[in-house]
Amino acid sequence: MNVDWLNFTPWSSLAGGALIGLAASLFVIFNGRIAGISGLIGSLLQRGSEGVSEKALFLLGLAIAPLVWRLFSSLPPIEFKSGWFGLSLAGLMVGIGTRYGSGCTSGHGVCGLSRLSPRSMVATACFMFSGFATVFIVRHLLGG
Repeated sequence: MNVDWLNFTPWSSLAGGALIGLAASLFVIFNGRIAGISGLIGSLLQRGSEGVSEKALFLLGLAIAPLVWRLFSSLPPIEFKSGWFGLSLAGLMVGIGTRYGSGCTSGHGVCGLSRLSPRSMVATACFMFSGFATVFIVRHLLGG
């Protein structure tokens, strides 16, 4: 394995992880809710959901954060090699998995693991294994 030293960014990665942890912690402390993004989006789409304003502001912060980052540094290029069909299929599969798993990587992986939730440990292991298997199949078996 070769390290791309020009693009190796341990400090900004550490800062980003700390900000994610801080945001998730503050959301739980002030709202008593898990900062699972799929759950927040899903509840915004339901009529009569409570706490709509703070959920919308939290999600808006996620959307605005890259724009603020651009004030200080350039964003990495966005690239995907599978085309629009592959990207759409991947998004659909993630959405289905999120609904069946009752949460996403932010809910289970960030918030659930930090609370030592057994259900989140199993869910995180399942989606990590699925990601590893998908990369192995696409790169080594299909030659992509």
